[in-house]
Amino acid sequence: MSGDKNARLAWTLAATVGGMLALAYAASPLYDMFCRATGFGGTPKVAVEQGADGAGRPVLSRTVNVRFDSNVDANLPWRFTPLEREVKVKLGEEKLVHYRVTNVSQRPIVGTSTYNVTPEHAGPWFNKLQCFCFTEQLLLPGQSVDMPVVFFVDPEMDKDRRYDNVRTITLSYTFFEAKTERAKTLLGSVPADATGKGG
Repeated sequence: MSGDKNARLAWTLAATVGGMLALAYAASPLYDMFCRATGFGGTPKVAVEQGADGAGRPVLSRTVNVRFDSNVDANLPWRFTPLEREVKVKLGEEKLVHYRVTNVSQRPIVGTSTYNVTPEHAGPWFNKLQCFCFTEQLLLPGQSVDMPVVFFVDPEMDKDRRYDNVRTITLSYTFFEAKTERAKTLLGSVPADATGKGG
């Protein structure tokens, strides 16, 4: 009888640990989806494009300065910079900017980026229509790529007096080396003569 109880207890503990591991594994992408949908924690919202000219979204005379910041994890030998450090945009105006990333190493590397907005309370108003974040990017040795970001600042922000003092918003990206299965697949597709190791 005691053996049955111990076996049941062992199975219960194993199931609990398994459930906790599954939740931990799912927590990061779920948290990321939550942040992107709500703008929580300074995460820009990912908006749906309304048309080529943003039809249906008013463009106001009020402007904000949007600054662009770039960071690279210390273990990733890439150079990463915005092509414009700052732009002035009207609320509701759609804007296209670019970042440039270069692999300065002698090997092909796959990187991926995260992003945030400061001040944090401006996150819900900053909407991205197109960006390179959370996408694995393969760069060969010495290769450079210009990556677009299309965004607008929601004109609805102007209706809330709590945001009257928001004059500058900073969009910040950080690149890390990607270790995902997709990254391994991308690296596996690189021809031997493009690896920087010679033939």
